[in-house]
Amino acid sequence: MSQKERSRLVVMERVKRNELSLAQACDVLGLSYRQTRRVWRRYRLEGDKGLVHGLRGKPGNRAIASDRRQRILARYEERYPDFGPTLAAEYLTREGLKVDHETLRRWLLAQGKARLRRRRQRHRQWRQRKPCFGAMVQLDGSHHDWFEGRGPRCVLMVMVDDATNRLWAQFFEEETTHASYDMLEGWARRYGLPQSLYVDRDSIYRCEGPGTIEEQLAGKRPQTQFSRAMGQLGVELILANSPQAKGRVERQNGMLQDRLVKALRLEGINDRDKANEFLREKFLPALNRKFEVQPMSAADVHREVPRELRQILSWEDKRVVQRDWTVQHEGRRYQLDRRHETLALAGKNVIVRKLRDGTVQIEHQRQKLKWRKLSQKPGRVEEAVEEKEPLPRCVGPGKEHPWRRPLLKGGRIARIEKGDSGRPALRSGLPASPFSKTNAKAQLQT
Repeated sequence: MSQKERSRLVVMERVKRNELSLAQACDVLGLSYRQTRRVWRRYRLEGDKGLVHGLRGKPGNRAIASDRRQRILARYEERYPDFGPTLAAEYLTREGLKVDHETLRRWLLAQGKARLRRRRQRHRQWRQRKPCFGAMVQLDGSHHDWFEGRGPRCVLMVMVDDATNRLWAQFFEEETTHASYDMLEGWARRYGLPQSLYVDRDSIYRCEGPGTIEEQLAGKRPQTQFSRAMGQLGVELILANSPQAKGRVERQNGMLQDRLVKALRLEGINDRDKANEFLREKFLPALNRKFEVQPMSAADVHREVPRELRQILSWEDKRVVQRDWTVQHEGRRYQLDRRHETLALAGKNVIVRKLRDGTVQIEHQRQKLKWRKLSQKPGRVEEAVEEKEPLPRCVGPGKEHPWRRPLLKGGRIARIEKGDSGRPALRSGLPASPFSKTNAKAQLQT
């Protein structure tokens, strides 16, 4: 017996002993008077057994027939073997095999095809949703094998509104500043500029360097191109300290890595362009209708998109105008037009802006300058060096050379040819040279 049935047994026993009336028993049990009389009648006829539910141990009246259950499980094995119970139940319902996801989960657990996952928990501080649509939008890139090896690997950039769960996503080759610009522009063209943007601490959004000397003297933190653009647009850029801090977009990433991967497989999509079209036309509208929630306030706090949005979402660098009125940027040289002569630009700073389509703009104090692109600066011309003939190989003097002709009989060459060096006798006792100076004087005296 269940606990509720045991409680009824105690009350019915007191009614049987005339300790309680049926009117008092219905107040204790929380039943109507008619229902209390039915319970009392079953207890008098069947005893304790009459208080047990009649379908205990029998199939329920709403139980799914055995043959239908087998067809649902067979279709699951055939088409959705790696789907979770919730997602599989949605696709089975589209095929006319309606089943509750919890029912399917129990069937799979009974067959050992599903298992309960218990994740280690860590304490987190709960944060309430923003009250209005557009108050804060979370942005993140999800790296995953979206095409399951059928196509090139890519990244899915995801934006989700904190108040409504409204989702916008798009595939890109890599998670770059260009991709973040495209995502923000796509959101802004549809809904407007959000008040704040919640991102992680990727190098796209946070600069790790020490910054320039001007920034250090001014007490400003160095900015990336994306953070600079958000400052110009008036969008607050919030850096999350952990993935759990922006858990809304992280959970969306996990959901998309399950649902979107399987949807792309069923649609036979293997490339990024078709996947983006599928996202825009079918997947995202259906997903937002299913999971979008009502905000606490009906107000939409998105701001209007400025006209210069395309120029702000770009790359800007400061450059100094040279004395020849040229500006160098990324290995290219630009000649400023003569019509700006009154601005005296030589030696001054200008802003070189590169748009996402490759267009280059040069600006000084919010005034766009006219310019023309120059060819590459010629390098230093080296002087031509005449090739000199190599020097002849050094050889000794010939036989007729004066050095080889002895001037006197018994000259130096003759002595050397005889093996006499002309040196005096050595201390070792060897005889002196017959041509030494001492022997020569002795021969003259004789």
